[in-house]
Amino acid sequence: MGYNSPFSEQKFIGSDGRTLLMPAQGSAPRATLDLKVRVWGMGANNQPFFQNAMAQNVSATGACIYGIEPDLKVGDVIGVQYEGKKARCKVVWVVDAGALKKTQIGVQLVADQECPWLAVLPTDMKTEERTAQSHDNRRRFVRHRISFPLELRDERVNTPLRVNATDISGNGCYVETVMPLSVGTALRVDFWIEEEHLSPSAVVRTRDPGVGMGIEFTGMTEDNKKRFQAHLDKMDSVKPFGPKDSPAQNAQ
Repeated sequence: MGYNSPFSEQKFIGSDGRTLLMPAQGSAPRATLDLKVRVWGMGANNQPFFQNAMAQNVSATGACIYGIEPDLKVGDVIGVQYEGKKARCKVVWVVDAGALKKTQIGVQLVADQECPWLAVLPTDMKTEERTAQSHDNRRRFVRHRISFPLELRDERVNTPLRVNATDISGNGCYVETVMPLSVGTALRVDFWIEEEHLSPSAVVRTRDPGVGMGIEFTGMTEDNKKRFQAHLDKMDSVKPFGPKDSPAQNAQ
């Protein structure tokens, strides 16, 4: 098949009674766990969903999640929360597992996302996560998972929208919202660096229906980007990716 899954080969019984084999990267380490997770996003019917589910065969880069109620398709991005930690994940396969397990999906963490269940993985399985974070730390502007207040204005209608970015750097941020704006939407962003008010232009670069949107600060000078990054570094001085996640319900 044409996808890469973080799991070794597994069998599933489809709703028609057929045995379905889902191949994957056999070399990816995984743990056979049953984790209660919270998932949310946009179903195939264009309706947002929020529900509990179970994650199995988890790794530092993904999981198998069953009990999904809405129809999803390969390529969808959903939000996943385990205990107090959240991440965005991409759906890499979908199986109708029958009435008991409903829809079963395989997900992989979106690039630069921290593994929510890292703490429960065996020590030897955490290497992948450390490698991913080391790569992220080489970015010019390190992202911080902190709640940072912003005011967004769609320049076409100039209506203010007060939000809290949950993943932010000197170059841009990710804002959780059920109804993200279209890619390419021009924005004006208002925020503060201590006593200084900044209002740069920005553009929506990514859109994940039911989850949120990625925004690039296109109108900030290089000097202001560096000063803002230093301000964020100071706010989140413990580590680049702190466990300062709000509950999944705030994804609305």
